Amino acid sequence: MNVILLLIPLSLLMAGGFLWAFVWAVRSGQYEDTCTPSMRVLADDGTIRRPGEKSTETEPRKS
Repeated sequence: MNVILLLIPLSLLMAGGFLWAFVWAVRSGQYEDTCTPSMRVLADDGTIRRPGEKSTETEPRKS
């Protein structure tokens, strides 16, 4: 029974910490661009265009 009196406040403190970390991440813009990081794997040279940007390449690449 004494263990429960220790674990309940400790778990609430940890849950509050995780909630604070999530709110901080959302407010600091960690979840703003969810598409570009997954597209980096598919890029050959590391350049990724955002939707709506025009390409700077003048000729198509040859493999």
